[in-house]
Amino acid sequence: MTEVIILGELDGNELHSTAGELIAAGRKLADELGTKVSAAIIGEASTEVANEAIFLGADEVYTVSHDLIVQGVSDTYVAALEFICNQMNPSVVLTAKTPIGRSAGPRLAYRLGTGVAQDCINLEGNADTGKVTVTRPVYGGNAMAKFTFSNDATQVAVLRIKAFEPLPIDKERSGSITQINFEMTENQVKSKLVETVKEESEGVKLEEAEVIIGGGRGLGGPESFGQLEELAKLFDSGAVGASRAVCDAGWLDHSYQIGLTGKTVTPNLYITFGISGASQHMAGCSASKNIVAINKDGEANIFKEASFGVVGDWEKVLPSFTATVQELLSS
Repeated sequence: MTEVIILGELDGNELHSTAGELIAAGRKLADELGTKVSAAIIGEASTEVANEAIFLGADEVYTVSHDLIVQGVSDTYVAALEFICNQMNPSVVLTAKTPIGRSAGPRLAYRLGTGVAQDCINLEGNADTGKVTVTRPVYGGNAMAKFTFSNDATQVAVLRIKAFEPLPIDKERSGSITQINFEMTENQVKSKLVETVKEESEGVKLEEAEVIIGGGRGLGGPESFGQLEELAKLFDSGAVGASRAVCDAGWLDHSYQIGLTGKTVTPNLYITFGISGASQHMAGCSASKNIVAINKDGEANIFKEASFGVVGDWEKVLPSFTATVQELLSS
C-alpha cells in the first residue's frame, strides 16, 4: 500500500471546492504515514483542472473519463474508484460528505471488503502501523469519538465538508498526471440522470459565508427573517441560516438549514437569534470561529458553545445590534 487517494469531484468543468479540502486532509495523512497523496478526478478533466489539484497539494493526479460517466450518478464514480483501487492498492481513500461522496465511500468500502468511517472531522496517521484514527461525532453530535481501523485493507473515510481548510495554491509545485484507461459497461450503471434542475440563488452561498446570521423558532414567524437579511447584507460575505425547526415549519426552504441533517458551516462569525442550540443544530456549526448567541432563555444550550452571549428579547436586541454593526462598518 503506497498512497492516499482522494476523490476529486468536478463541478461542471471546474474542480469542486471540496477537492481542496480533501487534498489538505490527504496531505496531512500522507506526511504522517510517509507516503504520497493522489487525486482521482472522475469525468472530463482538463489539464488545467488536473494541475490545480497538484497546486493544492497532490503529488499525482489520476484522470478517468468515459462516455458513461455522468456527474451526479454515483454508480459511475464507484466503478471508476474500484478500478483505480484495484490497480493502485492505496492505504487510504478519502471522499467528501457530498451527495456523491457520501454514497460512493461506503459502496466502495463494501466492494473492497473493508470498513468506512463516516462524517469525519479529523484524521491522524500512525507511520509505524499504517493505521488511520478518525474523529467523528456520536450520539447526535453530543460527543466526539475516535476510531481506528482494525484491518489491513484499504481504509475508507468520508470527511465532513469544511472540516479541513484547503492549502494555499502553490503554482511552483510539480506532480504527475496519469490518464487511467478504464472500461465500463452499461450494466454497471444501475441509475440514470433524468434531469438537472439548478436552483437560482442570490448572494453568498451559506457554506462559503464568512458571517452567518442564524434564526430559530424563537423568532416567532417567517416575517422576522427579513430583519436578519438586513443584518447579513451589512457584511461583504454574509448569509442567513436557520435551525431545523424553522425549515420544518416552512418558514424558510431547507437549503437554509444548518445542522446534522442540514449544512455544515464554518464561518468566522456565527450570530444566532432565537436558536436554543440543540445538539442536532450545533453539530453543523460547532466549528465556527466565533459564536454570538442572543436568546431570552439564559439556560439555553447555545450559551455553552458561544464566545459571547446576550440574554434578552431578540426584538429589542436586533435593532440596536444592527445599528451598531452599521456604525462600526461605516467608520
